[in-house]
Amino acid sequence: MMETNNASLPSAAGEGAHSQTPCLAVSGLSLRFGKGCPMCAAEEAQLERNVCPACGTVHAVRDVSLDVYPGEIVGIVGESGSGKSSLMKCIYFDQEATAGDVRVLPYDGGAGNVLELSPQHKRSVRNTVFGMVYQNPYLGLRMDFSSLSNIAEQMIASGERSVDRMCARGYELLGEVNIPERRAKDAPALFSGGMQQRVQIAKALSNNPPILLLDEVTTGLDLSVQASVLDLILRIRRDHNVSMVVVSHDLGVIRMLADRTIVMLDGRVIERGLTDQILEDPQHPYTQQLVYSLL
Repeated sequence: MMETNNASLPSAAGEGAHSQTPCLAVSGLSLRFGKGCPMCAAEEAQLERNVCPACGTVHAVRDVSLDVYPGEIVGIVGESGSGKSSLMKCIYFDQEATAGDVRVLPYDGGAGNVLELSPQHKRSVRNTVFGMVYQNPYLGLRMDFSSLSNIAEQMIASGERSVDRMCARGYELLGEVNIPERRAKDAPALFSGGMQQRVQIAKALSNNPPILLLDEVTTGLDLSVQASVLDLILRIRRDHNVSMVVVSHDLGVIRMLADRTIVMLDGRVIERGLTDQILEDPQHPYTQQLVYSLL
């Protein structure tokens, strides 16, 4: 399947972003479930969706590459099963990639492939470089702990030991995401879905990560709540210059947030470019279908 390329340079994070070194560089990342066979190992293997008809191996992510520049938001859009969430899980070490190279500038200057790190060093990257916000808040929060305790847990994981600093940081972040101070000691299980997502975002920001990973953060939320979460994400980028990777099946969300976008289908990138250009002049038939459904 041919990948179409609407643009080669990143856009809006800031003028001249393309002259910088990517803070996150992913190259040739793949994830498969199954042993594989000579048929599906071929570069242009003819799979049924992303499943090998000969051996049944599922190729969830197939040779995906992307760069994220400082202060930039990159969107990943595609239907359910396209591989976008699996890609995020590999970057965050929730899933072990089958192959690929991931360089993280804030960790070691991008010197090494972080997929090859020891489990201890991978935890260090997770706790200090990345912040993760899951589609399901139950994956990112301890629902029976207070919101403050959730934030403190993340800070402890990166080496913080001062109770006073953790409390101060917790109240500060909950204020930033519009959780009232009187609710700070309430458990997220008592909150609405939108409030749970905002607590997740506060927890993800607790260690000032330079890269934030957001996986379908507005799915299942009411439209008004979606709008407030999207506004919060844009404000975080503006105030903290955090780089972000935003996964969504909703091109409307990507249109609002992303500077550049990659489109995935059956585990592969089929189109990439500036978000505005993809929306105005989609090249791949699947992307055209997505865009026309938005109109």
